Amino acid sequence: MTLTQAALGHDTFLKKALLVLGGSAFIAIAAQMSVPFWPVPLTMQGLAILIVGLSFGARLGAATVIAYLVEGAAGLPVFANGGAGLAYMAGPTAGFLLGFVAMAYISGLAAGRSVWAMLGFGLIAAAALYIPGVAWPMAVAEAFGAEGKWVGSTASSIWTYWVSPFLLGDALKVVIAALLVSGAARIITRKS
Repeated sequence: MTLTQAALGHDTFLKKALLVLGGSAFIAIAAQMSVPFWPVPLTMQGLAILIVGLSFGARLGAATVIAYLVEGAAGLPVFANGGAGLAYMAGPTAGFLLGFVAMAYISGLAAGRSVWAMLGFGLIAAAALYIPGVAWPMAVAEAFGAEGKWVGSTASSIWTYWVSPFLLGDALKVVIAALLVSGAARIITRKS
């Protein structure tokens, strides 16, 4: 049983729709908490996505992130630093934006499980984020005709600017998310 099921009872379409909207708003707010790095900002949206996945479960968590991406594609300023639109989504963060869906799904596989399962799946989810995240600037963006100094980045550049500055923070986000969600589940279970 996921945290949301324990807290809200039986899933209905309305409850799921409200969770998706609320979760996508939570991710959008977390995206605005950022530290300007180049070419990819350090934001809190990874933490929000882990919390959503671990709380909602794999499918609903992934659906929430997809809703967030659709909102951004439609022009709502939900991405880091108020970014919005398809042009933003084709920029340097495109691979990470798409990878967020996998991150929510993978972490959601541990929803309702032990804190250790949440930590393990959370770390796998955080690592999986880097696959599309670095594939985009290394090769995929160029194949799609994207332009920018970041297009066709070398492995050394990818490590220096796209991966190493974020690893410790991502691990910390996994720990925080797992502890928050498992702690909340424990509190709800005791009250029931």
